[in-house]
Amino acid sequence: MKTFRNLLIIFFVSCVITFPQTKTPDWAYNKTIYEVNLRQFSEEGNFEGFRKHLSRLKELGVGILWFMPIHPIGELNRKGSLGSYYSVKDYLAVNPEFGTLDDFKNLVNEIHSMGMYVIIDWVANHTAWDHPWTKYHPEFYNKDKDGNFIPPVDDWSDVIDLNYDNKELWREMIDALKFWVTECDIDGYRCDVAGMVPTDFWIEARKELDKIKPVFMLAEWDTPEMHLAFDMTYDWNMHKTMNDIAKGKKNISDLIQHIKKDRANYPDFAFRMQFTDNHDENSWNGTVFERLGDAAESFAALTFLIPDMPLIYSGQEAGLNKRLSFFEKDLIDWKEHKFFELYKSLIELKKYNELLHGGIQGGALEFIPNNNQQNILSFVRVKDENILLAVFNLSETPSEVSLNDKRLSGKYENFLTKENIKIDESIQINLDKWDWKIFLKK
Repeated sequence: MKTFRNLLIIFFVSCVITFPQTKTPDWAYNKTIYEVNLRQFSEEGNFEGFRKHLSRLKELGVGILWFMPIHPIGELNRKGSLGSYYSVKDYLAVNPEFGTLDDFKNLVNEIHSMGMYVIIDWVANHTAWDHPWTKYHPEFYNKDKDGNFIPPVDDWSDVIDLNYDNKELWREMIDALKFWVTECDIDGYRCDVAGMVPTDFWIEARKELDKIKPVFMLAEWDTPEMHLAFDMTYDWNMHKTMNDIAKGKKNISDLIQHIKKDRANYPDFAFRMQFTDNHDENSWNGTVFERLGDAAESFAALTFLIPDMPLIYSGQEAGLNKRLSFFEKDLIDWKEHKFFELYKSLIELKKYNELLHGGIQGGALEFIPNNNQQNILSFVRVKDENILLAVFNLSETPSEVSLNDKRLSGKYENFLTKENIKIDESIQINLDKWDWKIFLKK
């Protein structure tokens, strides 16, 4: 039933001419999002331990802090000794390992006072086996032919599937979503496996949340119909393309084809989340250094220059180079790393240069031909007279790059070196393997 309903929504979206725009909060357009893995962030693994990192994150410049689920974790059929964040036992409570509801309220207030915003992870598709609804509202769940609760996916043995044919479930779930906005003043949600929940539920939930305050909604999904309710979706295909280029399985033409297709399929106002890492990728598929190797820095920079919002996962700014355990304590190794200054400079560039803002506020992306289309990606972002030129060598081979295009004429500043240069339609650039350069028109 879930799949059939979502197929109908997709069909509807493909047939209509106009796409109603979600009301993205004004503050979201120039932000970088940061995913907080609270358990692994500090020795304490709680709100207080994380609070000690706020000044550093403020210095880094991130704008939205996304907390992985903060709710109590189910004990029945738990995976590992600590369980999965995504096995929620109570939607209206805080995991006591993290602190109290008041602790969280105080943390949100402090984050707001520093000019940052807070969204929390929401798991609407399933609950833990020992959620109170299993006792008081068993009708909220899908069951097998014998009347037993069932996981939504066989491997997800620690959770059971909710039944959105039941409209009373809608009311309870929306009331729970409203609770955290009303009581804790959070600024929105990242919604786990959002496409496994009916899109019309999300449309209704968004409408109710926006009555309280403008919220920012991120769907863990990557299909256009999600933007009937959500501001941002995952650009999984871009992420996979970057991984494949680093391994020599794809090249620049595949990346360009994806970007063009993505821009054609999604509404102009849609935010796409760009990333080289997140909690799933890190734990199950490997660190950025395992997947991207020497290309990790180059692709990190690229996520800031293509539409729309870049993600930094916990520890990336410290060169995180281990797979964090998902069900056990596994502390991030906080150390000085060149990625901190890299991310800091890119975040500042995105924040203050409207070309790189999200959705309808950002500048158009236009590809520039070069003499090595197989390995070199060259493009401009353009808005009025404002131009950013980006050139990436996405290969193991050093290259001398030649660009010749009348759109390039003008005076520029090298983003990294601050050197001033003049371009008269053409420019030659030497790039080492996996090297990149950004030029800003003055």
